[in-house]
Amino acid sequence: MTAHATHSDDAIADVDAYMQRLGGQAREAATQLRRCETAAKNAALLAMAARLDRARDRVLAANARDLERGRDNGLDAALLDRLALDAARLDAMIEGLHQVAALPDPVGEIDGLRARPSGIQVGQMRVPLGVIGIIYESRPNVTLEAASLCLKSGNAAILRGGSEARESNAAIAECIRDGLADGGLPAGAVQVVATTDRAAVGRLIQMPEFVDVIIPRGGKSLIERISREASVPVIKHLDGVCHVYLDATADPEKALAIAVNAKTQRYGTCNTMETLLVDAPVAEGLLPRLAAAYAEHGVELRGCERTRAILADAAPAAEADWAAEYLAPVLAVRVVDGIDAAMAHIERYSSRHTDAIVTESYTLARRFLAEVDSSSVMVNASTRFADGFEYGLGAEIGISTDRLHARGPVGLEGLTTRKYVVFGDGQVRQ
Repeated sequence: MTAHATHSDDAIADVDAYMQRLGGQAREAATQLRRCETAAKNAALLAMAARLDRARDRVLAANARDLERGRDNGLDAALLDRLALDAARLDAMIEGLHQVAALPDPVGEIDGLRARPSGIQVGQMRVPLGVIGIIYESRPNVTLEAASLCLKSGNAAILRGGSEARESNAAIAECIRDGLADGGLPAGAVQVVATTDRAAVGRLIQMPEFVDVIIPRGGKSLIERISREASVPVIKHLDGVCHVYLDATADPEKALAIAVNAKTQRYGTCNTMETLLVDAPVAEGLLPRLAAAYAEHGVELRGCERTRAILADAAPAAEADWAAEYLAPVLAVRVVDGIDAAMAHIERYSSRHTDAIVTESYTLARRFLAEVDSSSVMVNASTRFADGFEYGLGAEIGISTDRLHARGPVGLEGLTTRKYVVFGDGQVRQ
C-alpha cells in the first residue's frame, strides 16, 4: 500500500505507525532528491501537469462531492469558495506547475567564494532543507502548489490537507504520484496524508527524526496550535495586521490610490491593510476624500477621536480595533502627530507582516524602512504587493513573520538553506 493510495480512516487503525511510515519514506526520498538533477525535477513537474490535465473530470467530480458534503455540514460561503475547483482553477494549477518548472533551480548555487591566506577557498552552497511538512485548510490547489515548490527546491514533502477537501486532495495526490513515477522520482518525494484523524497532525509536528520544518497554512487557531505543540521548527505568520501611514509630505493622489487599494483590492488576505494612520497636518484634507472612496466600497470606518472630529459618521474605535485583523470591509483609522507617533503605533500593534509609508521625503522614507520591524516594509506602494509572485519569486509557500529561517514571502530560496563548502589543493592547517 503506497502512501498515496486512497484510504478510509478505518483502514488506518494505527495512525502513529502510518505517520512513522510516511516519515521514513520522506527521509529516504529526501536523500535521493539530493542526487536529482534539475531536468529530472522539471520533467516530473511537467508530468504532473499532464496527469492533472487528463484527470480533469475525475478531480472535478471528487471536488463536487467535497462541496456537497461541505454544504451539508454548513460550511460558510467563503470556505466553500476556497474549496471549489472549476475549469479555470484547474487551468491555473496546471499553469502553476509549468511556471515552477521554468523557475531557476536554487539548489547547488555557490556564492561568496573567497580565497583565504591558507590557500583554501571558502563559499556557501544552497541546499534543500530536507523534509517539509505542510498543514493547510480548505484549498485543494495548495496540495499542488506545495508539492511543486518543495520538489523544485529538492525537498521531500508530507502534505496534510483539511478534511473538507479530502476527496479533492486524494484525486490530486494520484496525479502527483503518477507524475513522480513518470519522471522517475521516488514516490516518497511527495506524500499526501490520507487520514483525516487529527492525531496525524499531532504526530507530524512531533517527528524531528523525519521532518525538518513545518509550514502551517490556515487560520490563526490552526497556526497557534501548531506553533504551541510542534517539536519541529515552524515557518509561520499568525496575523496580518498591516498599516499604511500617510505622511504630511505625501502626494495626495498617491495617498488616495494606495490607501484605497491596500484595503479594498481584496479583503480576506493577510497583506490587506487593517489600520490607516494619517499625519495630522493632512488629515482634514485627505480623510473626507478617503471616506467617500471607502463608502463606495462599503467599508466601515472605526476611528480615533481626532478622526471622528473630521468624519462624524465613523464609529468609535475600541482598543481591540488597533490589533484587529478584520479580513473584512472594516478599517481602523487614527490621526497621528508625525512619523514617530506612526512608528510607535506600528511597534505596538503591528503583527510584523507588512507596513507602508506614503511620503515624498527621502529622509522619512529611509527612517521608516530602517526602523519598522516587519517582514515587508514599503514606500509609496500598496501592502497588497507583499506576495511571492509580485516579488518575482515565481510562487510562494506562504508568508513568514519569523526572523529565522525565512522572512516575508517564502519561495524556492526560502525552502533551502546554505552550507559552507571549502576547496583546497592539499592544504593542511599549521
